[in-house]
Amino acid sequence: MTPDLPQPPPGHPAPPPAPEAPTRRPSVHQPPARAPLAPEAPAPEPPTPRPSVRLPAASRLLAPLRETGRLFALAATVARDIFRRPFQFREFVEQFWFVAGVTILPAALVSIPFGAVIALQVGSLTQQLGAQSFTGGASVLAVVQQASPLIVALLIAGAGGSAICADLGSRKIREELDAMEVMGVSPVQRLVVPRVLATMLVAVLLNGMVSVVGTLGGYFFNVVLQNGTPGAYLASFSALAQLPDLWISEIKALIFGFLAGIVAAHRGLNPRGGPKGVGDAVNQSVVITFLLLFFVNMVLTAIYLQIVPAKGA
Repeated sequence: MTPDLPQPPPGHPAPPPAPEAPTRRPSVHQPPARAPLAPEAPAPEPPTPRPSVRLPAASRLLAPLRETGRLFALAATVARDIFRRPFQFREFVEQFWFVAGVTILPAALVSIPFGAVIALQVGSLTQQLGAQSFTGGASVLAVVQQASPLIVALLIAGAGGSAICADLGSRKIREELDAMEVMGVSPVQRLVVPRVLATMLVAVLLNGMVSVVGTLGGYFFNVVLQNGTPGAYLASFSALAQLPDLWISEIKALIFGFLAGIVAAHRGLNPRGGPKGVGDAVNQSVVITFLLLFFVNMVLTAIYLQIVPAKGA
């Protein structure tokens, strides 16, 4: 039994209870508290696939017409800006030297076999018909009127035109042309006009060289391989050829050079798809130029034969 504690006398407050001794806890080394981890960001949702938009059939059919319209618009702009000042003479000289440098040697090398093939074929046909004396006139007319302008135009479109298209296309994807427009400089007047004029002048000059080289090649092969007479070759040439034959050849070369420069500039100013689009534009410019050249050559030849009468007719 617990002994009874003494009670305080009546009228006095009870003494406060004795404080309890603090309880010691064993010292345990606790690691420092870590900051709560941030909640993980939710995974991004996959992009919603866009429905494939198909152009209507009418729009796809009209796309070539739009490109043709833009091509003619660029040609009209170039023809107008030729007479605007200031004229970029330095750029014109640089482009002329470049286009001539990449086309003059191939043109000379290609014109020799062209003249030889034409002379051999025409000489064989005239020999079968008993008119071998007309070999010179027929082969020279074929070289001057048809082969020479086409050779020049094909080489300018393949060598010079592709370089022009690649240059303008690379400037376009680097946004240099947009920067020129922001500064108030016309890219057509500054870059396109000198290049088109350079291709036209090179085409006219190369046409004369190809005509001479092709004629000499045809003369050599006809006289040496087919035992032709040099006097008959030259006499038939002077009897059938006339000065308008040379004029139509130079006019064809001038128009073909203009077409090659315009098509190359048009495709270079409108590339699609970055650097790969520039390569595609170069291929397209060469193919389009070839198609236009043969079509325009057919039209010019038909007009010339209707307007200019044959010599002695």
